[in-house]
Amino acid sequence: MTVLVAGVVLLLGFGLVGTLVPVPYVAQVPGPTYNTLGDLDGEPIISVAGRDRNDVSGNLNLTTVGVPQRPLTLVGAVQGWFSDEVSVVPRDTVYPPDRTVEETQQQNRQAFLTSEQSANAAALGELGYPEKVVVQTVADGSPSAGQLETGDAIEAVDGTPTPDTDALDAALTAIPAGTEVAVDYTRLGQPGTATVTTTSNDSRPGSFLGIGVLQTPSAPFTVSIRVNDVGGPSAGLMLTLGIIDLVGDTDLTEGAVIAGTGTIDAAGTVGPIGGIPLKMIAARDIGAQLFLVPADNCQEALANAQPGLPMARVASLEDALTALQTFRDGGTPAPCTAGD
Repeated sequence: MTVLVAGVVLLLGFGLVGTLVPVPYVAQVPGPTYNTLGDLDGEPIISVAGRDRNDVSGNLNLTTVGVPQRPLTLVGAVQGWFSDEVSVVPRDTVYPPDRTVEETQQQNRQAFLTSEQSANAAALGELGYPEKVVVQTVADGSPSAGQLETGDAIEAVDGTPTPDTDALDAALTAIPAGTEVAVDYTRLGQPGTATVTTTSNDSRPGSFLGIGVLQTPSAPFTVSIRVNDVGGPSAGLMLTLGIIDLVGDTDLTEGAVIAGTGTIDAAGTVGPIGGIPLKMIAARDIGAQLFLVPADNCQEALANAQPGLPMARVASLEDALTALQTFRDGGTPAPCTAGD
């Protein structure tokens, strides 16, 4: 009897430990999806200034992976290993040991913001807008503060055309620091001229305007994206498609619910992402009628196929647009295959 009681006590003790003591793993689960054509907390996810947004229907949902913030216990890990809707992975793969959780989250957020730039460039390039030197940032205390704004396309400095960043650098290098210069720009399709007294910088001789620029397609409107709680670059493809739908000439969904994932660069190349089995579950749960899969994720997607969720293989923005056109026409977009 004493042995039985002791065994029960030990079993209860191990059970208590299993429910309380954290393990060096984290659980990943299907995260929320966001319709890039819709609103979040009453505000558009994609806002357009300088023209009206297209009146579109349907959904272009970016998909995410959720990581519960509470510590994972042994019992929780075991439960996750036996669940099709939970992925249990070493903590270090999500939160590298050389960074704090906050630093990792900040890095992921920065990756998302970079993907916004790439999505905007890919979308405007697809729509045929020309590349220009576009202001991305105006530094605090900059000589350009109050004169130039984010989104301005720099056309010339003191009469010297600046069609690309090399031309802008050459023009400013030839001007002594402290010189008052005329900066011709285009803002929301309208020309303007700013008068800026340049400053110096130790990185090279000549003048500086105190702005950050990027050579990227420029349109007579600006696009801004608002999804504050998403990190990483994997939303790039769906953000690109959302921009094209809202400012282009074609209703990409015609009322359908489309979901997907994938990184994108300014040239429109779609890259692989992590967590695709969980993202496919999230897409299934919202009733997606088509899921856009990065080509390099096709094998993993096929191994985790969800009933009732057709998949389309995309290696580029052109592939994604073709898949949507085929779907709108009632056809079957190019799927993932065993040979991918």
